Amino acid sequence: MEKATELEELFTEMAAEVGAAVARSSVAEFRRGTVLFATASGGLAEFRLDPEVVDAVLQTPSTGPSPRGRDWVSLRAEVGDSRERDRAQAWFRSAWRNADG
Repeated sequence: MEKATELEELFTEMAAEVGAAVARSSVAEFRRGTVLFATASGGLAEFRLDPEVVDAVLQTPSTGPSPRGRDWVSLRAEVGDSRERDRAQAWFRSAWRNADG
């Protein structure tokens, strides 16, 4: 298996803080119980967000729709950029909360 990227490492640390499960194959997957709420691979992260926030999120730089569904967004993030790192962390936390139903 390849070495984890900075984004995957950041999310793995955050997952430990909130008690989320982490599975790795070619993509790191983050789950709350059985609900997949985020993925990371290379510099691309995907988040399952509240559908009410998706439209707003899609207006921010480096984002786009995800092929996973309409409540998912993708973020191409450079963890070294503090704004992108903050955005990725906030969306990870939001996706984790949203996965609780």
